Amino acid sequence: MSTPPATPMPDPRAADRTGGSRAGRIVKSTLSIVLITLTCILVPVSLIAVWVHDIALDTDRYVSTVAPLAENPAIQDAAVNRIGEAVGVRVDGKQVASDLAAWLESQGLPPRAGDALKALGPKIDDAAQQVVEKVAGKFVRSDKFATIWTNTNRRAHSSIVHALTGEGRGAVGVDDGTVTLDVGAAVDSVKQELVDSGLAPAAKIPDVDKQMVLLQSDKIAKVRGAAHLLDVVGNWLPVLTALLGTAGVLLARRRRRALVTVMLGAAGICLIFAIGLAAARHYYLDHLPAQVQSPAAAAVFDTLLHFLKVSIRTALVLGVVVALGAYLSGMGRLPRAVRGAAERTADSAARWGAAHGVRTGQAGTFTVRYRKWLTTGVLLLLALIFALWNHPTVLTVLLLVLILLAVLAVLALLAATGRTTGARPDDAGHRAG
Repeated sequence: MSTPPATPMPDPRAADRTGGSRAGRIVKSTLSIVLITLTCILVPVSLIAVWVHDIALDTDRYVSTVAPLAENPAIQDAAVNRIGEAVGVRVDGKQVASDLAAWLESQGLPPRAGDALKALGPKIDDAAQQVVEKVAGKFVRSDKFATIWTNTNRRAHSSIVHALTGEGRGAVGVDDGTVTLDVGAAVDSVKQELVDSGLAPAAKIPDVDKQMVLLQSDKIAKVRGAAHLLDVVGNWLPVLTALLGTAGVLLARRRRRALVTVMLGAAGICLIFAIGLAAARHYYLDHLPAQVQSPAAAAVFDTLLHFLKVSIRTALVLGVVVALGAYLSGMGRLPRAVRGAAERTADSAARWGAAHGVRTGQAGTFTVRYRKWLTTGVLLLLALIFALWNHPTVLTVLLLVLILLAVLAVLALLAATGRTTGARPDDAGHRAG
């Protein structure tokens, strides 16, 4: 009787190696998912941190941001109203009309005509107020107001730190959620112009500080702690976010797919944040108190958040562009078709050039041999340029993309001519054989 062959026993060490490898892959995949998710969340937070850091600490950038507000019609109208209230020229038109009517009646003016003259008292008040508004409007729309506006904001730069973090003081103040700007210098200038124009009561205007309300919200005091934290991390948070995203991609099993995921995820989060920012703007303007003029508040809100909005749009476009580039470099049917069409076009151009005596010599063969390294070097160089670019915009992203496409086209043409040159001797030998 024959005995059945013995079943080989599994090697425990091989099982340990398999189980350990599988466990390691699970841990790496889980950690990659966590890092990618955290990166997507931190992208808008990083942009907010950069915005807070630059607006709060960069005096020149802050001044260049708010300087155009001096020419904004909404700000000018609000300044005219506030300066007019601050000047406070009040001519007692009723008393002036009564005194004039009494004197004319003593000179023989009929009582009916005197009563009609007394009724002009309110019109005299309105005329005085119109003079004040005219002078104030002329001043606000002149270069003097723009100069005062810029200089005041430059001297009061520390007040923006106070508005965002609760530290520092200056012409811009924050009290119970109200951000105000001292327009005392503008009031003094208008007062002097009124006196020079012949309005004598303007000389009695007291020297008091007058405040122009820029923003008002009960949330300002609540966000000071978060703003201070963002100010501290400043420009380091974007670097940390990029490192976390890179680590998440490197730990993934399918790195190209992970890169597409993290970039599209970040772009999606930025889109949601942009929508939320627009909704917050409408909510803020719809809930302004009566003493705050909505057009002026909207102009200030849009100007101060312009840099943040540009950054959000830039991050969104960058995410979509990088994700599209990573997808087209993959092995799917559509990416292969796109790359194949590009290579065929380059080959056709190279054959046409060879037929007309255009040669690239060693440059073509060098490109064929090191094309992958050249492409990687160009990508790293453009990534470094983008990282070192001071406040990039959507136009910056599009410019770098155009440069990349142009360089890739040149590399494709050089590689095609190199292939054509390298294939020529073999073809000649084959025909001779």
